[in-house]
Amino acid sequence: MSFLLAFLAFSVLIILHEAGHFVAAKAVGMRVERFYLFFPPKLLGIKRGETEYGIGMIPLGGFVKITGMNPDEELPPEVAPRGYYKQPVWKRIVVIGAGPAVNIAIAFIILFFLAFGIQEPSSNVDQIARNTPAVGKLMPGDQIVSIDGVTGSQEKIADQINSHTCAGKPKDGCEATTPATVVVDRDGRQKSLEITPIYDAAVERNRLGFAFGLQPVNPSVPEAAKISADFMWFVTSKTVTTLARIYQPAERKELSGVAGTYEVTRQAIDVGARQAFTLIALISLSLGVINLFPFLPLDGGHIFWSIVEKVRGKPVPFAIMERAGFIGFALVIGLFMIGLSNDIGRLTGEGFNVR
Repeated sequence: MSFLLAFLAFSVLIILHEAGHFVAAKAVGMRVERFYLFFPPKLLGIKRGETEYGIGMIPLGGFVKITGMNPDEELPPEVAPRGYYKQPVWKRIVVIGAGPAVNIAIAFIILFFLAFGIQEPSSNVDQIARNTPAVGKLMPGDQIVSIDGVTGSQEKIADQINSHTCAGKPKDGCEATTPATVVVDRDGRQKSLEITPIYDAAVERNRLGFAFGLQPVNPSVPEAAKISADFMWFVTSKTVTTLARIYQPAERKELSGVAGTYEVTRQAIDVGARQAFTLIALISLSLGVINLFPFLPLDGGHIFWSIVEKVRGKPVPFAIMERAGFIGFALVIGLFMIGLSNDIGRLTGEGFNVR
């Protein structure tokens, strides 16, 4: 079932991306010849009005064919006025930008609704590990007020506990030379406890042996929007940084192709709905951002040359765009091959570690 759901999720993202181009083209008066899910050869198709709707046999994307996308193409007089390159620059930018805009909007909407269910670290004790100093001293539900008078984030609390060290070189399970003063709020009353940390070689830190719990954030609508936007900005900047440093081996290993993205989505669906929707939002955002890169055949390439035409005041020769498009196509294929190679390595090796 997860295979089918992952396939449907990808298909929906592709359809909505192409639907953005389609609706925008129709809205500004362009003639749309084809609206296809997946690439040719044609598997099936049906014509309604002037547009053929269909499904291709190669499940790697989709496309909308607008009349006159080649400026040198001779068009029949009855359709020529509605050709792509017969339209003002602003209309072309709107039509091409609509696809990525839909992907970005989908990501925002999904993350916006998921923000209402997020949790943040609390100051309450949630779990106590067996055979640790916290056993018999702390209780689940205790609120940590301070450690040795230090208050603040979980990181500050952990650092203060770690400041109590063993004598000499630390060994797994050795006790610190001094106890930590732990003030907790239990049932509305504060209690001060003396607990001696032990060294845990697994994490290379001194610890008491308890874990903090989580609490719901319950954001307002503006706060949920900000959480969504901040997360999208983080992912966008990370995506751009990774691609900008693609020449570095470590960054190349971060890339994933269609197969890997599909497999990760499938595993996320197995884990749970929240993880699956988060991943779908990230994929949609990545599709939108990457498509805006200024290289043909990506949407950003068409937008770039439209802006160049506007700045120079006359159309750019198609031969120049073709040569630039070859470079862009080579870059896209190069990224595809790197991602595919990484995916094969993960699928046959350590896996994707979604869990």
